[in-house]
Amino acid sequence: MAESDTLPELPAGRDTIAPHLASLKRACLAEPSAALAPQAAQQAWSPVDSLATLLDGEAAGRRERATQSRMRLARFPVLTTLAPCRWDWPTRLNRLQGQPHFRLAFIKAKANVICVGGVGVGKTHWATAWGSTACRHGSAVLFARAIAVLNTLAAATRAGRLKAERKK
Repeated sequence: MAESDTLPELPAGRDTIAPHLASLKRACLAEPSAALAPQAAQQAWSPVDSLATLLDGEAAGRRERATQSRMRLARFPVLTTLAPCRWDWPTRLNRLQGQPHFRLAFIKAKANVICVGGVGVGKTHWATAWGSTACRHGSAVLFARAIAVLNTLAAATRAGRLKAERKK
């Protein structure tokens, strides 16, 4: 028996994509795919190029949402970067000592950075800037002032749950 020379009938297109994306928990791709389809058709993109463009957008969006989530969970008092830092006020800050920490080598070394100084010298600013840089590079961060950590550990000691609290 000879095989038929006719091609199989193609599915309905966009109408079938949305339910599949929903079942795959990728419904967020449905809207960009609908917007991208005319451009892909006009520029004669291959299906692989179209899919790669969609997945690039999805991956970028996912990375951005993950970064925003890490920033929110870090509990920073304010969000800041090193850009507005004044190196000559209120006292002369040691730029050579602080800036190398933005390479985040202390995280890879599993070390701590402790900022000690008087009121208003920029400890919170630097710690927040280091923490937000770490969040953007994929690290989980928890901003805590020393007094809050000490109070939490003292309360845990009194309640007999110091070991559990130290794991946090």
